[in-house]
Amino acid sequence: MGQLVYTWWAIALALLAIETIIPGASILWFGISAFVVGIVVYFVPNLPLLGQVAVFGVFSIASVAVYWKWFRTHEVPSDQPLLNRKADQIIGREFVLDAPITLGRGKLKIGDALWAIEGPDLAAGTRIRVCRTDGLNLQVEKIEA
Repeated sequence: MGQLVYTWWAIALALLAIETIIPGASILWFGISAFVVGIVVYFVPNLPLLGQVAVFGVFSIASVAVYWKWFRTHEVPSDQPLLNRKADQIIGREFVLDAPITLGRGKLKIGDALWAIEGPDLAAGTRIRVCRTDGLNLQVEKIEA
């Protein structure tokens, strides 16, 4: 078995290790392709390096295409789509201001987090509702009694 077989398998392991650090199923397919090239080189040991790189390219393109065509279209939707989107989880909730909103900006403590809020100038103790977010800032409105 040639040295290049082990080289391709080492490349495959390195790419798969990177995939564990940076998840997202993007590098996984290149790692699988490198492993397949190692198998091809095992059975065709005289394949020139340029041919091996071409086989790697073909398998990489094919595996990514299969992923996009098959796996991405058959993904099961999450049962918790807002899991890592804390600001979006707060939309629609009602709170009482601990501190006033002045010049359109203020702070609101929700749980153990302090959020930046934007809205009309309101006094402390006013009931508000979070109506939208721009990612970091919560847009609030006064709840009419």
